[in-house]
Amino acid sequence: MRAGGQQKIPRPSQWEKGSPARWIGLDFAPLQSLEHVVAQIAAHSPQVAATEFMPEARASAVLVNLYQGPSGVEVVLTKRAAHLKNHKGEISFPGGRVEPDEQVYEAALREAVEEVSLPAHDVTLVGELDHLLTFVSNSYIIPVVGILPYKPTLVASPDEVDRILHVPLHELVRTDTYASEVWETPIGSRNIYMYHLDDETIWGATARVLTQLLHISLNI
Repeated sequence: MRAGGQQKIPRPSQWEKGSPARWIGLDFAPLQSLEHVVAQIAAHSPQVAATEFMPEARASAVLVNLYQGPSGVEVVLTKRAAHLKNHKGEISFPGGRVEPDEQVYEAALREAVEEVSLPAHDVTLVGELDHLLTFVSNSYIIPVVGILPYKPTLVASPDEVDRILHVPLHELVRTDTYASEVWETPIGSRNIYMYHLDDETIWGATARVLTQLLHISLNI
């Protein structure tokens, strides 16, 4: 397993190793083509999340921004600033609360501009991934997928972001990167996905979104 980072992962007292990745043994060539990935996402019908356990969850939008890199499709991620109230120091997508007067996609683009100076005027929106809930921040998250025709030059806002990452999708399917665990929680068993990079660990809602992105891209 790659080294990963110093993220504090709050494992419960009861947990066990999860299932291996569903993409083991598959051809990863689809991850080289932005056109292919976009076509798969555009054909996906996003599922809404059940909110009976969190009826007051607040709508949030994140931008899953993709572009064609030299070694295949890449995704923009951020490391949240260490002084933030929720999810401090975690790897995430640019995103935040949806304001009363804006659409979900508008919130996703606005937050990406505020956090990393993403050139929103060049982003083409191609679809959504499944919606999900996060208990820590009481959020109902809607992942909006957008693409850029080039690798963006980004600038981190020190108020919100400690670091910007450009991660090729093929890095995520390496056998020494992916891991899963099963955690016992008050609402039952939960599958927790993790991606151990050389110096950071992606987990939580971000890892869940990335896992679905990979499943859709690889048609599994």
